[in-house]
Amino acid sequence: MSTVKTADAVPEVPRRTSNLSNRARKARKALSNPWASTLAVVIAIIWTVPTVGLLVTSFRPELDIRQSGWWTVFGSAFAGEGVFSLRNYEAALFDGSTNLAVFFINSFVVTLPAVFIPITLALLAAYGFAWVDFKGSDFLFIAVFALQIVPIQITLVPLLSAYVDLGINGSFWTIWLSHSIFALPLAIFLLHNFMKEIPRSLVEAARMDGAGHVQVFFRVMLPLLTPALAAFAIFQFLWVWNDLLVALVMGDLNTFPLTVRVAELAGSRGGDWHLLSAGAFISMIVPLIVFLSLQRYFVRGLLAGSVKG
Repeated sequence: MSTVKTADAVPEVPRRTSNLSNRARKARKALSNPWASTLAVVIAIIWTVPTVGLLVTSFRPELDIRQSGWWTVFGSAFAGEGVFSLRNYEAALFDGSTNLAVFFINSFVVTLPAVFIPITLALLAAYGFAWVDFKGSDFLFIAVFALQIVPIQITLVPLLSAYVDLGINGSFWTIWLSHSIFALPLAIFLLHNFMKEIPRSLVEAARMDGAGHVQVFFRVMLPLLTPALAAFAIFQFLWVWNDLLVALVMGDLNTFPLTVRVAELAGSRGGDWHLLSAGAFISMIVPLIVFLSLQRYFVRGLLAGSVKG
């Protein structure tokens, strides 16, 4: 029968808080350096300019795109000659030759279960490694953590062979299972470290009130894990939504997400910049919304998972 680990860890809480404060103070001092701020601004500009150019191009008529660069549109706009429309987005989403709307829905069908499944499994595994005492737990945790060094590319062929033997090749299940397998080591590592930062006194108080592992997990741990869950959910959502390799290898025409179709457009219709630019922004709008809506949890979750290994 498993039991909650017992140790005199209560006095360590002030020391952990002090270490976190010292690290936060050093990070704040380093990031407030004028040279660091200047470098951050330069990097932001380098990243932003091509994106702005792509956004402007996506709203320009096809003929204007072929005749002049996107930067000339600002002069035309001030002169009252700029022309912008949503025709490129309509053509990219609903024209029979591109039809990105179907692949857009496929991206949601692929991404949402591929985020939910590894988070659910990782929560249970992380709780077991962090708070349930059983023989070989440290060795198993190190083994799970070490799986992060295995490159995805060398696992594709064995996984594909297993899916063929099971008769599920080409279905959504192969993509969901593959993404879950690849995400679990990092998810378990982050959630385990976050759970270990929760004061032991909270868990021991719940145990003294008669709470079992299930009640401790749902009533004590889960409410405190929101930053870590949000941080990993953002990571996994962005990874799966933007993934091309796994979807291309494990899926088929009925399961291909938006990234596969946009890549096909770039290869077969590389001259149709009006469709490519619109398709690129259609593919990035959802990750952008997810990141902006959950960004307040992002840094908190990453810092919580990185301070203890």
